[in-house]
Amino acid sequence: MLSRLGDLISLNEEKNRDLNYGVSDVKGISINKVFIETKANLKGVSLRPYIIVKPKYFAYVTVTSRNGDKVSMAFNDTNETYIVSSSYVSFYVKNANILLPEYLYIYFNRPEFDRIARFNSWGSARETFSWDDLCDLKIHVPSIEIQQKYVNIYKSLVLNQHTYEYGLDDLKLTIDIFLESLKEKEKTKIGKFLEERALRNEELRYKFNSVVGVSKDKEIIKTKAKENNNDLSKYIIISKNDFVYNPRSANAIALNLKYNNALISWNNTAFYIKEEYLKVLSPRYLNLWFSRDEYSRWAIYNSWGSSTEILPLSDIFDYEIHIPERHVQDAIVKIFDLYYQKNNLNKKLKVTLKELSPILVKGATQESKGVI
Repeated sequence: MLSRLGDLISLNEEKNRDLNYGVSDVKGISINKVFIETKANLKGVSLRPYIIVKPKYFAYVTVTSRNGDKVSMAFNDTNETYIVSSSYVSFYVKNANILLPEYLYIYFNRPEFDRIARFNSWGSARETFSWDDLCDLKIHVPSIEIQQKYVNIYKSLVLNQHTYEYGLDDLKLTIDIFLESLKEKEKTKIGKFLEERALRNEELRYKFNSVVGVSKDKEIIKTKAKENNNDLSKYIIISKNDFVYNPRSANAIALNLKYNNALISWNNTAFYIKEEYLKVLSPRYLNLWFSRDEYSRWAIYNSWGSSTEILPLSDIFDYEIHIPERHVQDAIVKIFDLYYQKNNLNKKLKVTLKELSPILVKGATQESKGVI
């Protein structure tokens, strides 16, 4: 039997009028259905109108346009109390003996919910999924025992993923501590070790399927551009262990570990470590420095221009790093490789959890109907 969601949840309008919660308690909401640290500049902003989100409470952003066809919604599954912008909507489950908040969160995590919410969003300049629209949704509510069974399955998988993630934090900390320990060693400008890669595809030896780009996640990826009448003769031929960066997007820099004789757009720039210096500086060690937030901040700060900010290659050549002995570089790179592999696996685990939500809801629904 289907139930109207509005009969099972209540609007939360409790405000932070007494300022019991401060800036450190402010949260934003991502399309990944989790609370995140706010990106808003809160200087001079009154927190009195902010909505208090207690444990087991929900909050969501009504605006759905330009949101990747997803609803920004989150569930406070911690013991902490948050506050969110008054432009958000917060709610809670009326009776946890009828509907478990955790089960409802699994329900919201399904792609089907995002599709329904987008279909029911309205507006001209901005499409919104209102509180009334949310309340009008119909939901199948299994028995509390069946809900708990599937919530336990979900929680056990989340716990495993979090445990894995904590291990990642330890590895990342090891890398950061090592790099910080090098501060006593004098820094060296990297330019003396580097050379720009300028070989063009003038003979059109390589075709469009050889074109790669660099992402803001600092990875070399197959191009997302469509094959038009691009003049591939202007494209640059790169080799393995070449670095590629986009001068117009300072944070987009990556080491090419996959592709040999690939092409990059002439809008990008490539460089490599000179052969005579490979015993002094490891490409992967240098890439470790480029992967740090510290480099990203430096690159953004040093980009300049009027209409478009650009980071010249000469500025990258002036970037300074600590260069220990090559065997020390290799040791820290091994730790970084382990971190990278585990981080990729962690991302896959998160995707698996996302894909599991509709399966769990379907299983609970079928079990309550006696289908399984």
